[in-house]
Amino acid sequence: MNEKELKELLLKENEEFRKLFNEHQSCEKRLDLYKSKHILTEKEKLEEKELKKRKLSLKDRMYGIMEEFRKSHPAAR
Repeated sequence: MNEKELKELLLKENEEFRKLFNEHQSCEKRLDLYKSKHILTEKEKLEEKELKKRKLSLKDRMYGIMEEFRKSHPAAR
């Protein structure tokens, strides 16, 4: 099972993964708004930095869930 297939499976079957994925997407959309601006206020710069940290944290947790799934389901490797 490749990474894309595993993500699709977990999105259907794992509520925690789905919540993390949705929050990750939300962070991505907010970051896209900041990328489209030419100049950010100090507050926006701070929020952008925090969003990047949060997004990375969410991604790390999602990959952790994927790894746990692979370990507990050898056929999924």
